Amino acid sequence: MKKVMMGNHALSFGGMLGRAQVIAAYPITPQTQVVELLSEMCADKTLDATFIKVESEHSAMAASIGASLAGARTFTATSAQGLALMHELLHWASGGRNPVVMGNINRAMAPGWSIWSDQNDSLSQRDTGWIQFYCSNNQEVLDTVIQAFKVSEKLMIPSMVILDAFTLSHTYEVVDLPDQKKVDEFLPPFRPEIKLTPDDPHAFGGLTSPEHYFELRYKLQKDMEKAPALIEKTGKEYEKMFGRYLGQVEEYRCDDADFIFITSGTVGSTARVAIDELREEGVKVGNLRIKVFRPFPFEKVRNIIKKAKKVAVVDRNISYGHHGIFYQEVKSAMFGHHNSLPIFGFIAGLGGRDVTPSTFREILGHVQKKDKSEEEIIWIGVKK
Repeated sequence: MKKVMMGNHALSFGGMLGRAQVIAAYPITPQTQVVELLSEMCADKTLDATFIKVESEHSAMAASIGASLAGARTFTATSAQGLALMHELLHWASGGRNPVVMGNINRAMAPGWSIWSDQNDSLSQRDTGWIQFYCSNNQEVLDTVIQAFKVSEKLMIPSMVILDAFTLSHTYEVVDLPDQKKVDEFLPPFRPEIKLTPDDPHAFGGLTSPEHYFELRYKLQKDMEKAPALIEKTGKEYEKMFGRYLGQVEEYRCDDADFIFITSGTVGSTARVAIDELREEGVKVGNLRIKVFRPFPFEKVRNIIKKAKKVAVVDRNISYGHHGIFYQEVKSAMFGHHNSLPIFGFIAGLGGRDVTPSTFREILGHVQKKDKSEEEIIWIGVKK
């Protein structure tokens, strides 16, 4: 069945089709509609789940962790300051190996107070041990939630499904809703080996001495390293059943490209429009959209961009005192492999500032004039 829906509701339907059993909810613009629709689904029995209304985002994650410990498939959603309030408990979810799936609507961090989009909220949580998926359209949002449940529950690592505020969250698109029976076949019920139950008592998250703590983190990292292959495998299984593939990255016209943009989120969709226009003018340009940021797709990135003459990373975020965050990651991936490849770091679109096809023309013009990057950050669209 096809249905016109906003990105927020694509998250809701992903949770419904994934048969989430517990939804912990606290409202925050621009996420609120996600949990509003899920509350209606629970009320009218479209979804057989427990809906928990909590007093803060911190409590929403606490409830999610508790439900996951008890063996329930758990879903929640948040944005910006709400995600920041969860920070402590994000570590508890990953360290406790609770496969919670959470939607996060990318919203710029305050102050100044903003409800518009950039990626600093989710990227500020990049070291908390969560898998991070970045989506570029509403269909991808829905499909990613379902696949995230499968990947997370296989690895016992939580996942964050991330989309841009308003550009995606409140934009309506046609979404293909997969058949529930086929989703059930793809995603069987969550059956953890160990769970919180009086029938088989266990302790969780207790005091851990140096004798054991190091190994717990080692195992988390080693299981995170299994995620790239599992995401690819899960994506191919999903494609076989539903005709759509997730994967770690999306490459667009990169095979013969002299210049490659590296993007994420909806900026990647805008890049495709610019690339088609530039190709008609004879410019060999392509786009590599990074879908999975954690774990970072090192091998995919290296293999796709190594033949290019120049690379421009377009970040809708910044690590203050350093660079754009995707730019840091790409440089790290290439270090010791293709050190001679010129990589330029651009920052655009902070706080919801528009990133348009003309933005990519401006970026390309800058790259074409330089043999290598002479600036640590190249700002695009700043009003001076």
